[in-house]
Amino acid sequence: MADHTPPPRTPDDSRRPDVSRRSEKSRRAIYEAALALVVELGYPKTTIEGIAARAGVGKQTIYRWWSSKADVLLEAFLDLGDQAARAAEEAGYAGEREPYAIADTGDLAADLKGVLRATVDELLDPKYDRPYRALAAEGVVDEELGRTFVARLLEPSLQLYVDRLRAAQDAGQVRPEVDPRIALELFVSPLAQRWLQRTAPISHAYTDTLVDYALNGLAPR
Repeated sequence: MADHTPPPRTPDDSRRPDVSRRSEKSRRAIYEAALALVVELGYPKTTIEGIAARAGVGKQTIYRWWSSKADVLLEAFLDLGDQAARAAEEAGYAGEREPYAIADTGDLAADLKGVLRATVDELLDPKYDRPYRALAAEGVVDEELGRTFVARLLEPSLQLYVDRLRAAQDAGQVRPEVDPRIALELFVSPLAQRWLQRTAPISHAYTDTLVDYALNGLAPR
């Protein structure tokens, strides 16, 4: 005999929980917890368990997405940069240039000064300064973290300078024999050292001077 029992009702799709939205909410909570804890406790005392407790998620949720606290912290910090880039684009600061590129207005000095001024602003912002300093300092003593820090955070940023300097070489603004990877250290490394070691204040005037000094040595003879 055929079963004429009506099929069970399915809930309205609009009432079903949005798993992707829930996952994104958890991810953002984990980012915020990781950054807060590394500031409050330092890198060594920050743990996956602590991050999970602060974020209100299970430890297994974190391990489902990341293999270590270093991965969590680096991704959280990179996300801060992405948020800043999106905010700049929404505010119209990015102009017509490609994302994640140093502007090429044809004026190398102005372009370098612009990006270094933005870097100073970021380094002086506590939400960037404290976690960045903690990760950078720990990377000096933790070789594995240091390699990851350089590969995922520093090298992509440095490559932007390489690309801009190569474009300047193509335009005849920098001598063709200059190695862009070495040249960028003339203004990036002094800023990093002064900031990390607190040897003196960092400012727009300071980075403008670094660019002027560097380019006087790079200009065609």
